[in-house]
Amino acid sequence: MKVSAVVVSHGHARELAESLPALVPQVDETLVIANLPGSADGVADGVRVLENPRPLTFAANVNVGIAATSGEYVLVSNPDAVAEPGAVSTLVAFADAHPRCGIAGSQLRWPDGTWQPSRRRFPTVGGTIIRRTPLRRLRAPYETQREHYGLDERPMEPVQADWMLGAFLLMRRTMLDELGGWDAGYRHYCEDIDLCYRAARAGWERWYVPAAVVTHAYAAVIDERFLSRHTLWHARGMARFVRKHPERLLAL
Repeated sequence: MKVSAVVVSHGHARELAESLPALVPQVDETLVIANLPGSADGVADGVRVLENPRPLTFAANVNVGIAATSGEYVLVSNPDAVAEPGAVSTLVAFADAHPRCGIAGSQLRWPDGTWQPSRRRFPTVGGTIIRRTPLRRLRAPYETQREHYGLDERPMEPVQADWMLGAFLLMRRTMLDELGGWDAGYRHYCEDIDLCYRAARAGWERWYVPAAVVTHAYAAVIDERFLSRHTLWHARGMARFVRKHPERLLAL
């Protein structure tokens, strides 16, 4: 089996009604993990559903999906990520041609069709403080951290990346086995950064493949509010990342 898709739904049955019809024909097996009751209501025949007895973290759910599937590649796709025709085969063809490509990410677009900056640099201390505190009112991240977001680069050909948003990532199973999967200790944020960072340290390449196009209704909750449970989860995630990788404190 070539590609196994894992979709984690935390009350996103409505989003699945749009994303699964676009995804299922492009993969060999599709597994939806319902993290809350009713999260996979109305899923079509041919899609396997696992109902969690209790909610798990996103990363823990991805690991459940990895263990429950058998494809050479594991595709993690958000419920709100709608793949254009050929997106998965484009990622697979690229990864097949690049044996050290552990992670291949698509080009993400907002629902209005505009480009979404999903290819990013590993976080620095100063940049994170500006992005996640009221300082961003004085130094707007999308204006002053153009390098972090790659705002001045719109590559039309595949390019390597530090990390990419985890909304639609094709991952080589041999890499996942080597790394031990995703780190389930992250509550909800930074697990995709951690995965890509560990992959980089293990010598696996992460590639952004813009010919694979996916529409992503990215909520970006922590960009809208300073104090919410999401901002606290993000702060906890960044603290865990630094505890695991203290050398990143040198990246000011």
